[in-house]
Amino acid sequence: MAWVYLVVAGLFETVWAVALKYTDGFSRLWPSVTVAVAMAISLYFLSLALRTLPLGSAYAVWTGIGAVGAAILGMILFGESAAPLRIASIGLIVVGIAGLRLTTV
Repeated sequence: MAWVYLVVAGLFETVWAVALKYTDGFSRLWPSVTVAVAMAISLYFLSLALRTLPLGSAYAVWTGIGAVGAAILGMILFGESAAPLRIASIGLIVVGIAGLRLTTV
């Protein structure tokens, strides 16, 4: 169950990262509220995962999910570059996440 918690935490990290783009420096109320709520949920689920998973692996996977999600949504929502090297680099992060999952008990 810890890995499920960790994936949920990573997905909410993606939510707050994307919402942060919409806050306009925390000058817009609802995007700012979304950031705060998503951060709280993300950290809560990370804390649940950390009950059983090693800190280093859990933190790396959490940030990796957030980074991959934010990069993909940045391309979709904000027209950010989808250059082949960027896609390959995102793929390497995914491989790293999978490697940590396979080697962490």
